[in-house]
Amino acid sequence: MQQSSLDVTTTNASAPRDATWRAAGADLRTAELHASVADPVLDTMNFLNEITLRYPDAISFAPGRPYDGSFDVEAIIGHLRRYLRHLAAQGHSPRQLRDALYQYGPTAGQIRELIAASLATDEGIDVPPESIVVTVGSQEAMLLVLRALISQPEDVLVVVSPCYVGITGAARLLDVPVVAVPERAEGLRCTDVEAAVRAERARGRRPRACYVVPDHSNPSGSTLSQRDRADLLALARREDLLIIEDSPYRLVSPGTPLPTLKSLDRERRVIHLGSYSKTLFPGVRLGYVVADQRVVDETGRVSLLADALAKIKSMVTVNTSSLSQAVVAGALLAADGRVSALNVEAAERYGQAMRATLRELERCFPASRRAELGVRWNRPDGGFFLTMQVGFPADNAALTRSAERFGVIWTPMSYFHPDGGGGRSLRLSISYLTLPDITEGVARLARFVESETRRR
Repeated sequence: MQQSSLDVTTTNASAPRDATWRAAGADLRTAELHASVADPVLDTMNFLNEITLRYPDAISFAPGRPYDGSFDVEAIIGHLRRYLRHLAAQGHSPRQLRDALYQYGPTAGQIRELIAASLATDEGIDVPPESIVVTVGSQEAMLLVLRALISQPEDVLVVVSPCYVGITGAARLLDVPVVAVPERAEGLRCTDVEAAVRAERARGRRPRACYVVPDHSNPSGSTLSQRDRADLLALARREDLLIIEDSPYRLVSPGTPLPTLKSLDRERRVIHLGSYSKTLFPGVRLGYVVADQRVVDETGRVSLLADALAKIKSMVTVNTSSLSQAVVAGALLAADGRVSALNVEAAERYGQAMRATLRELERCFPASRRAELGVRWNRPDGGFFLTMQVGFPADNAALTRSAERFGVIWTPMSYFHPDGGGGRSLRLSISYLTLPDITEGVARLARFVESETRRR
C-alpha cells in the first residue's frame, strides 16, 4: 500500500464520543484552540492520506518521499560502527562512546564538524562548525529560523507561490504573516520579489526574509538560473533582506547542480537549510541549518544566529537524536563527506523516472489534443516533482473521482498556494514509482483528464 503525503505525514485521530467521557472531562471548542488547528491546509493533508488509504490499489503520484527499494538495514549498522571507530581513533573512552549513542547530546549537535567538512567538500559552502545547528529534519530548522527572525508585529515572510507547505505551515503555527510572490511559467523573477518587498514597506511592514527552493522546487519543480541566483543575492543586499535557502533535491538529481545561494553568499545574507531525508533516508529525521549571521547585543557582544537558534531548540526538542546523528556521521565518513557520491545511483533512478513520466505524458497527450483539453506541463530535469495544468478544477472532488474511477492519485496544486491560486493544476511526484507504474499511471491519468473534460 502506498502512503500519500505532501512531504508531511499526518494522522486524524477521532475523539471518544460516549456520554460518560463527555461528562467526565472538559469539552473544548475549536474557537478556544490556536487558529492553525482549523487551517484548511491541515485538513487537505488528512484528506490526501485518507484517499490513499481508501483506494490502496490506485497508482499514486502524490508521495513526496524517496524510493525505498534500495534501502539496506545492514548499512545502518555499518554506519554506526564506522562512527564509533572514528571516535575511538580520536581518543574517546568506552564511556564516551556509549554516551555518543545513548545520552542526550549538545543541543546544537554533536556532528557539526563532519557536516561543515561535507558542505565545504560537496557544496563549496565554507562555514565554521559553530554556525551549524543540527535539527530534527529541516522542518524544525524552519520553525527555529522563523521564531528567531520574526520579532515585531510588522515583520513578514516572503515566499514564492506555489510554495512548500512546510514553511507556510510553520509560519501559521507562529502567527507569522506571509506575503506570496507568484511564480511565473518561466520561474521566479527577482523583479517580482523586489516589487513585493517595496509594496510591503510602503504599507509599514518589514519584509524580514524570503524563502526559496532554488533547485527543483517542491511543488513546481522549477530551478533558479545562475543569473537569477546572482540577481536574488543582489536584491537581498539592496533591500536588506535575508534569504532562507532550502534545497533538499539538488544532490538526488542527475547532472552537475548549479551553485547553492549560500556558496555564492559573501555578506552572510543566506540562511541555508539542509536535510538528509532525501539523500540518505527519511527515517533518520536529521537536518541542519547554517546560520553564520552575526548577532550583536546591547553591550556590543557578538555571537552567531546559530547560537540563538540553539537556545530556541533547547525548549523545543532539547537535542537531535544521538543515534540519528551517528548514522549520518558514519555515512559521511564512508563517502569522505561527499553526499553526492552516496547518491549517484539514486540520482540516476530519479532522472530515469522523470524522463519516463515526461515521455509518457507526450505519448498519452499528443500535441493535437493538448490544446483541446487545456493541458500543459513543465519539464524539470531533476527533482521529484512536475506540475500539470488542466482545463477543469483540480480539487478534492476531482481527486476523489480520479482515485475511485480511474485508480490514479495526484496532489491538487491549490494546497501549495497561500494566495489562493492553483485551482486548475496538479502536482505529479515521480520519486516513489517504478517505471511500469509510471507508464500505467500516466495512461490512467490521461483517461481521467479526458473524462473530466467531457464532464465540464
